Amino acid sequence: MPHPIRRPTKLRRRPRKRRPTSLRKRRRKHLPSSESGRDITGNGGSHPEGVIRRFRSLVPMTPDKTLLSSDDRKNLRAARRRVAAMADAVPCDRARIQVNPRLELVAVSVRDTPSEGVPMGSGFWVVWRDPSDGAVRSEEAGPADLLALKLVLEERDAEDAAREAGVPVGRIDDCLWGAAARGLIIMPPSRLRRPPSWPVSAESEDLLAARVFTLQWHITQECDLHCLHCYDRTSQGVFSLLRGVELLDDLRRFCAERFVRGQVSFTGGNPFLHAEFAALYGAALDRGLSAAILGNPVSREQLLGIVALGRPVYYQVSLEGLEAHNDHIRGAGHFRRTLAFLDLLREEGIPCEVMLTLTRDNMDQVLALGEILRGRADAFSFNRLAPFGEGASLALPEPAAYEAFFDRYVAAMEENPVLALKDNLLNLALSLRGRVLFDGCAGFGCGAAFNFLSVLADGQVHACRKFPSPIGSVHGSSLSERYDSPAAERYRSRSLACEGCRLYSRCGGCPAVTAGLGLDPLRDRDPFCFR
Repeated sequence: MPHPIRRPTKLRRRPRKRRPTSLRKRRRKHLPSSESGRDITGNGGSHPEGVIRRFRSLVPMTPDKTLLSSDDRKNLRAARRRVAAMADAVPCDRARIQVNPRLELVAVSVRDTPSEGVPMGSGFWVVWRDPSDGAVRSEEAGPADLLALKLVLEERDAEDAAREAGVPVGRIDDCLWGAAARGLIIMPPSRLRRPPSWPVSAESEDLLAARVFTLQWHITQECDLHCLHCYDRTSQGVFSLLRGVELLDDLRRFCAERFVRGQVSFTGGNPFLHAEFAALYGAALDRGLSAAILGNPVSREQLLGIVALGRPVYYQVSLEGLEAHNDHIRGAGHFRRTLAFLDLLREEGIPCEVMLTLTRDNMDQVLALGEILRGRADAFSFNRLAPFGEGASLALPEPAAYEAFFDRYVAAMEENPVLALKDNLLNLALSLRGRVLFDGCAGFGCGAAFNFLSVLADGQVHACRKFPSPIGSVHGSSLSERYDSPAAERYRSRSLACEGCRLYSRCGGCPAVTAGLGLDPLRDRDPFCFR
């Protein structure tokens, strides 16, 4: 079963080959946004008239900017001067969403003779200082902008507004986050934050708070493969559609309460084998959650059925080495089916990633496989085997050999842009060699029970799916209760053996490997750490 790759942001001494802009925006740290394949006022990047008509009941439409009168232009220039003169130190209530205090909404009118299709009447422009760079900006206020401002000023609940407008609540959330991204409204700081006692250095202060929370959701254990290193082949049932929608509602509330965006990584087993996968996937999008798929190759028809609902932010598949070794682990023909599927993903413009579970037997195949994947995948990385379940019959490499492999891998990254970083211990190798560090396995070093949780098909919640790390069940309790539980807090804490390490915020080793080798992940150091 696959696990999400976290790409580095500042590793290379020379630039990577850049991907198309539409993919690059979606893939940076897997950040969900209104650019993730769905427009903030509709689907597919357009403005469906049905949605706009429903928004008209809440906000007025705005006239074409080419129809502004000379008085309107004069008023806009005056507003820009006033906004530019506003003091920087304006008090802000950081406990709730608020309108940018350096913003003016300017009423405008249209000329007596409007162009064809443009209604006569009044509308608005918005003038504001962008909190990110201090620049004064002015733009015609669209329906989504006005809706966001109205909701915040009137302290309207997003779910109530969605019911009134007759749209999914995710559209309302997207309006708010879209306005926040432009600086029209100001979101409070994320409430997914490391504790005050967390050691921090100048270069790792940005690793204290997460702006995205990911739920790795194993909607079924059913799988069409029988991999030799599978860590859990037990039968756990499946999530019903009703219970699944309740969980998605709970996830949306969790993210809204903590001022973060939400992502669902659908996995299994093979999520496509769940009879209600398409319905659950669509329900996630309707709640403003971005969706990724961690699964196996599927047919073009199956893939396009999901894409019709909304494009996933990425699709991750697994390979375990070159063809002979991979097919020994995953079944005859799997290697070639996966390469063909990667070609299909690229043809459809879906960001695609490949994950390898690293063992003693395939470590020397990683770089050769990377060459095969060059130009086929957007990212290729590896995680060490966590020796649980059937994977306990396979062997990890020797720690010394693994450290030597790091040198070869980091050197190869200079030439092959598909190679990405995942294992936290790579930061130790980079540090010792004077290289720029990356943000670690989950973007915050080990992010177990911090910026992600795993929910299994039976509703059990784990800090990380790679090893037994139970923190309760979503049946009978909420995600907030599970996240705030003492059990989750223990997994969020680094191992006691990591205290004092200069890489504390970016590393933490791999608790799954530590536990799989019979040690205590809360007290013992990752056996492969060469600090």
